Amino acid sequence: MLIWFLPVFLVFLLAGLPVFFGLLFAPGILLWLAGQERDLVLLYRNVYNGMDSFPLMAIPFFMLAGELMNKGGITLRLVEFSQALMGHFRGGLAHVNVLSSMLFAGLSGSAVADTSALGSMLIPAMEKQGYTRRFAAAITAASSVIGPIIPPSGIMIIYAYVMGESVAALFLAGIVPGVLVGLGLMAVVKVMADRYDFPVATRKQTWGERGRASLRAFFPLLTPVIIMGGILLGIFTPTEAAAVAVAYALFIGLFVMRTLKLSEIPEVLSRAAITSAVVLLLVGAAMAFKTVVSLSHAPEMMAAFILSLTDNPLILLFLINLLLFAVGMFLDAGPAIIILGPILGPVFVGMGVDPIHFAIIMSVNLTVGLATPPMGLVLFVASSVSGEKVETISRAILPFLAVEILMIFLITYIPAISMTVPRLTGFAD
Repeated sequence: MLIWFLPVFLVFLLAGLPVFFGLLFAPGILLWLAGQERDLVLLYRNVYNGMDSFPLMAIPFFMLAGELMNKGGITLRLVEFSQALMGHFRGGLAHVNVLSSMLFAGLSGSAVADTSALGSMLIPAMEKQGYTRRFAAAITAASSVIGPIIPPSGIMIIYAYVMGESVAALFLAGIVPGVLVGLGLMAVVKVMADRYDFPVATRKQTWGERGRASLRAFFPLLTPVIIMGGILLGIFTPTEAAAVAVAYALFIGLFVMRTLKLSEIPEVLSRAAITSAVVLLLVGAAMAFKTVVSLSHAPEMMAAFILSLTDNPLILLFLINLLLFAVGMFLDAGPAIIILGPILGPVFVGMGVDPIHFAIIMSVNLTVGLATPPMGLVLFVASSVSGEKVETISRAILPFLAVEILMIFLITYIPAISMTVPRLTGFAD
């Protein structure tokens, strides 16, 4: 009977039940019907146990660091730096949008934070320069998925926690794929800018002006260097690195740039607490859900079913990408990783796929799902920020989704894209 937990969960989702409750009610009802009350107690106890983890403390810390940097005006300095470099190109503000997302990704690791912070500034600015609001919202949503790919990344912390992988190795493996997605989006912007005669944002700035913009952005840009440098040199763990990022954001906001006021800190703490609570509740529920996955022997049955289709790993990777893409349309990346990781990961690792490589395939695919209709979370955030309908943004985002899907398959079939940096640094074989 327990094998029906996934269909029941999908029915709850389609009925409009929040994901957190669906993750608990679907297996809970089946355990109760099966007379397994002892396992039912275990299910709900694991909600707390799933959140009670030192590595997961990195998530609220990184979210708090992102909120502090956004409130302290650091996001604005990143946009000014991006504009100094790329504003003179045709379609300059669209390029600035993508580059800003790549830079902001090194600070927050959250697609939602990226969409909210950059969208509130760049969508009105792009509209003022003559872009349609739907295009501005679409490029903001599409580029925001880079946030969880380039380190630090919340979903990679979750994957490492669930699957027992190295957070540092996953962070390193995400650098090149994240940059590749950004360059792909810029290529689409270039084609569209030439075809539709997009405006130039600014005149070409002098090297002196670019230097001043670089100096203004120096301390924000130092954040990912401190985070990754400290982790790679063994100075601190990823969780400690997240706490250091918070301290650094406070220091530069209050004392160096002086753009953050003490009176604003309670609001920042409140926003970060609410966002973190949502993520950690989902993680706790998904870890409890994982208990039923193991009790139902779903991983073994899924492995047998997958291997019965074909023994060619290239074809299986193609099919799994289709599955992950479909799942990403309806389910947030964190819960999807916790539910599907233990089922799919061992199958492909057993077929010779490197566990770090598979982690990146899964993470990038499900992250792109955040911008995929009909239920992509960042589409709703972009809609809220821009005031444009989700349906309108969904149509405008299709060219960008096409290139992101292409990048997924490049990452899937060319392991060197994700594995070169971890191997060069000794974090992967």
